[in-house]
Amino acid sequence: MKHIFFLLLPLLVCSGLYAFFEYDLYTKNQQTTINEFFVLKDGPYIAESNSVLDIAWICNDQAKHQATEFKSIPIYFSQCGLTAEVNTLEFTEDLIEFTGVSKIAALSDLHGQFDLMMQLLTNNKIINNEGKWSYGDGHFVITGDIFDRGDKVTEILWFIFELEQQAKQAGGSLHLLLGNHEVMVLNNDLRYLHAKYVRTAKLLDVEFVSLFNKHTILGRWLRSKAVLVKIDDYLFAHGGFHPDFAKSAVSLQSINTVFKQNLVKVELDNPREGFAKELHKKNGPIWYRGYFKDDGATDIEIDLLLQHFEIKNIVVGHTSQKRIEARYQGKVIAIDSSIKNGEYGEILFIENGLFSRGTLSGKRLALN
Repeated sequence: MKHIFFLLLPLLVCSGLYAFFEYDLYTKNQQTTINEFFVLKDGPYIAESNSVLDIAWICNDQAKHQATEFKSIPIYFSQCGLTAEVNTLEFTEDLIEFTGVSKIAALSDLHGQFDLMMQLLTNNKIINNEGKWSYGDGHFVITGDIFDRGDKVTEILWFIFELEQQAKQAGGSLHLLLGNHEVMVLNNDLRYLHAKYVRTAKLLDVEFVSLFNKHTILGRWLRSKAVLVKIDDYLFAHGGFHPDFAKSAVSLQSINTVFKQNLVKVELDNPREGFAKELHKKNGPIWYRGYFKDDGATDIEIDLLLQHFEIKNIVVGHTSQKRIEARYQGKVIAIDSSIKNGEYGEILFIENGLFSRGTLSGKRLALN
């Protein structure tokens, strides 16, 4: 067996396979040992300053760096089977209210499952067979949680980064909302980080959080994202809205603005306090699970939320289901269809006021 192993070892190295390595990852309560076996390539991670790009990536378990000046965009990166297109450096705060939209698609909680995402989007004609925007003037909402658990987070981020610009050019819109896992990573809470990214940080000799700081392209882009979006009569968020938001007459603009102003703790002049602190806790828009608990929101409270925000439906991810489900007589739609497991997923469609579920195969089913 030893002779066979040493004969095969050069082949493994040449093909980029990194065999059975072990990490000790610590959470607050336990130590977890993770064994993985995969081709290790990751990136790119791109920082920009004064028309100079500092690019870092991993190829065949080796760290790579490149500094390059640029004069115009788009800027293309292609190395080791990794690609990225930087088609804008202007990241203004996303708008949170839209009207007059005839078709909407929404999904949530991708958690690094790039291949399943591509299959789901292609079969449901959000993108074409070349991976380009194919939803015309429609609005496509992703209610957060791209990060953690899976091993193709970076691929998803760059894909959505490019798809967002394609949607704009076609007269449509892509809305990436912040989920709890985006906010966790930006705040260096890495308890669910896949072992691949532990290895990435080690090879690049940096803290993982620094790969998404405010000097990086992806870091600046993520900081521009909203925590909610209202499209006609439909309100989208990762976790949801506690009934107290309606009882205290808090506006959507106030929720989004205060949340975003207090997004990353280490970047604040003062600690989060009052309303800002509450927004980032369990009853805030990225953590709330009250629509799925026996002692959660009541029918009366849901009606109060709908009336206050002037909407007909609340659409949320965060709490996993086997498929997209309607709650509270269809007033709350749960769209976390457990894509994180890498086996199945669904897309919610709201087209001309009618709801349907797009399955992994692309079949449309009734929402019930």
